[in-house]
Amino acid sequence: MDTENQIPEFDSSQVEDSVGYLLARSRTMLSRSIEDALRCVDITHAQGSVFMMLATGKSSTAAELARDLFIDSAAMKRTLDKLEVKGYIQRVIDESDKRLFKLGLTPSGKALAARLPAIYAEVLDVGFTGFAAEEISFLKYLLRKLLANRPILEAKMNSCQGN
Repeated sequence: MDTENQIPEFDSSQVEDSVGYLLARSRTMLSRSIEDALRCVDITHAQGSVFMMLATGKSSTAAELARDLFIDSAAMKRTLDKLEVKGYIQRVIDESDKRLFKLGLTPSGKALAARLPAIYAEVLDVGFTGFAAEEISFLKYLLRKLLANRPILEAKMNSCQGN
C-alpha cells in the first residue's frame, strides 16, 4: 500500500482541546445569551457593544468603533444608522475636522446604556456559575495578556497578505 498518497485522518481531539476552539465556543455561548437578554430592550448584541463603547468613552467615531469591535465599516454604518433611527445616537460634526462625525448618545441612549451593565452582568453571572472569584480574576488577566498581542497579530497578518 502506498502510504505517501494516504490522506491523514482527522483527529477531532486536536480541535476540541485547542484554546482557539474553546475561546470561540465560549464566546458564542455568551454572545447568544446576551443577544437573548438584550431582546427585552430591543437591541442586538452588536448594538449593545456600540452603546458600551460610546458610554465608556472608549470610542467616539465610526472608524474607532469598527476597529475596536472588529467590525467592517459597512456593517458599522448599518448598525449606527439603526441606532440613529431609534433615537439612541447622534452624529455631530467634529469641530477640529469638518470631514469627521463624532458620535454621542442621546438622552434616551444614555438611559438605555445605563441599563446595559446589569443585563450583561446577569448573563455573565450565570455563565460563570461555579467559578471562584480568583478564577475569574486569573481568566481576566490571561485575556488581557492575549489582547495585548493585537499589534503583533495584526502585523503578522498584514505581512502575510502580501504573499
